[in-house]
Amino acid sequence: MESRSVFTLGGIILALSLTGCAGTASDAGVAARSDPVQTSAPAIPETRDAAAAEQAQAWLDAANLPPGAVRSDASVAQFTSYTGWPCGPVEELEAFWFIPEASIHDTASWLMDHPTADLITTAIGPVSDDAAIDSAIVGYIPAPGSQEGIVYTITKMDDGVAVRAEVAAQAESATCPPIPDGGVYGAPGHG
Repeated sequence: MESRSVFTLGGIILALSLTGCAGTASDAGVAARSDPVQTSAPAIPETRDAAAAEQAQAWLDAANLPPGAVRSDASVAQFTSYTGWPCGPVEELEAFWFIPEASIHDTASWLMDHPTADLITTAIGPVSDDAAIDSAIVGYIPAPGSQEGIVYTITKMDDGVAVRAEVAAQAESATCPPIPDGGVYGAPGHG
């Protein structure tokens, strides 16, 4: 009978400790783990470059789209390519538009003929008016050899085209990784 009492008492203690009714670790003379301390400081330090962010916003604000363009959000179309900005850090922004009854050819031609801000185009020629073409890219940079600026991607829709603007402005600390064998980076908008 005595062993039954010991087992019963042991079972009760085990049950209480598993249900949280038992004392804390500090009651038993063991240091308890402290709760995490919350601070107002972000976990990741702020790394934005104010001048680059301002430049990116200025380029986006100056975005020049064909007449009839309606500002949209990312759900306007599915874009299957993205601009990789090889030098960095950069501040990036995106914007989207829908242009009803427009074609890839007409939109790309219009963008090439109407520069954004004081940027120069990286386009190397006109976009074909072949109806089978379902997308085109028109890039703009501030100076030859730059790896920042704005890249417009135009994609065909059933009732017009969607346009995405990808904007990147380099931070003051931006660097470009070297390319082996004397290679050079392609211009933004060259894919």
